[in-house]
Amino acid sequence: MQPAEATLDPALLSSEVGSFAIDSREIRPGGMFFALSQPEFKNNCFNGDFADSTRYAAAAFDSGAAACVVRRDRFEEHREVLGKYEKRFVFVDDVIAAFQRLAHGIYEHWGRPVVAITGSAGKTTARELTAHVLTSGGRRVLKNVKNYNNGIGLPLTLMDLASDENYDVAVLEMGMSTPHNEIARLCKIVPPDISVVLNVLPVHVEHLGSIEDVAKAKAEIVEGMKPGGTAVLNADDVRVAEMHWLSKSHSVTFGIQNPADVRAENIRFERFGETKFTLVIGDDRAEVTSSLNGRHNILNSLAAAAVATRFGMSAEDIAVRLNTVAAPAQRGEVLRFADGFTVINDSYNSNPDALMSMINTLIEGSDSSERKIAVVGEMLELGEEEVAMHRAVGARIGDSGIDILIGVRGLASELVDASKVAGLEAAEFAEDSSAAAERVAAIVKPGDVVLVKGSRGVRTEKVIERLLERFELERPQAGARA
Repeated sequence: MQPAEATLDPALLSSEVGSFAIDSREIRPGGMFFALSQPEFKNNCFNGDFADSTRYAAAAFDSGAAACVVRRDRFEEHREVLGKYEKRFVFVDDVIAAFQRLAHGIYEHWGRPVVAITGSAGKTTARELTAHVLTSGGRRVLKNVKNYNNGIGLPLTLMDLASDENYDVAVLEMGMSTPHNEIARLCKIVPPDISVVLNVLPVHVEHLGSIEDVAKAKAEIVEGMKPGGTAVLNADDVRVAEMHWLSKSHSVTFGIQNPADVRAENIRFERFGETKFTLVIGDDRAEVTSSLNGRHNILNSLAAAAVATRFGMSAEDIAVRLNTVAAPAQRGEVLRFADGFTVINDSYNSNPDALMSMINTLIEGSDSSERKIAVVGEMLELGEEEVAMHRAVGARIGDSGIDILIGVRGLASELVDASKVAGLEAAEFAEDSSAAAERVAAIVKPGDVVLVKGSRGVRTEKVIERLLERFELERPQAGARA
């Protein structure tokens, strides 16, 4: 990453930079600021319009930045303000590309194992589970902050290695939403030793065109592995299972329904927040009691277990770690209220398969005396078939055994109508999450189990916020597991 012109202060060439930022508010003294602008976002296939960070370069210097990386044309546009700092700028053709090259160099210098995880649903939960399991034996695990899983977020995560090399393994979530080989690009920044594919679902088909194209995009994580790497594949998803042909070396499968190297047997749903199963790895067996709900989270746990086998962990070692997992916020989080009702907060994202998985979880985890209430947000980015998909899922919900359905916003009205046709009389539509929140707060009563499921854009978390305002949470009993 050499300057385009010899204007850089020579003293900077011999100085050490220990931190890197793309937000001027996060710059640390002696750090380097990368000023991103719309041309870089466009060049690197990011959708939408983005703020020009060049305008914040002066603020970054005022906060102690040692240098700033910028395009020459963006600097010239802001020369009146930035000219006095010119010898502290590094000029490049593409700031995002430079940021990614730096991240790759930091990764190469570190040089330890990388686990990469993708899938249409469950990536973050599987990442958290895998990282949690691998901390066994004192391993230090680097993982994505929040949902930083794209061409900017992943490099940001790797920048942590510049200031702390003492991680033993990295567990990195890789996402995609466009047909521009996003995962292949991420694998060039940090090629995985182990690539995990959880599932292929009709998510982002609005941008990719078909579920087959989604499968091809997810398969890039297997194609991008290091030679000799291991593909960890869901045997219960036919599109994922077929990816073993792309593996450069080994494949390990996990599953519940189909034969697999790592599987779950004797599954029992005792109550919400308590799922039991036998973890089976060849002839090795161990009992797991998980705080996560639903079969989809058993699959996420099996994916983590399959990764752990590549680090020499036994079924018992893995089970001990799985038994201490807590549900991430808004991803199957169980909230028990003092008034005697239970809420499952799954407000992070939604698609037809993920929604029905949580509906089934609601049915399986409730007894016949409990009212089952589903608050379901409009599903986004489903493409041309979005109306038909909402109606199909609505029909399945109407026939599922749910007692009350509240559809939230937009195409959720189609879902509600289809559920009524299927026989669910107590189905209604709310224009937005605030209206849904008021409705749930008005009708909930002791013994109810409420599922709140929605995409981030629908803001179904407002339902949770309203319930927490109006009702108190149950206090955990002494000695109870959180």
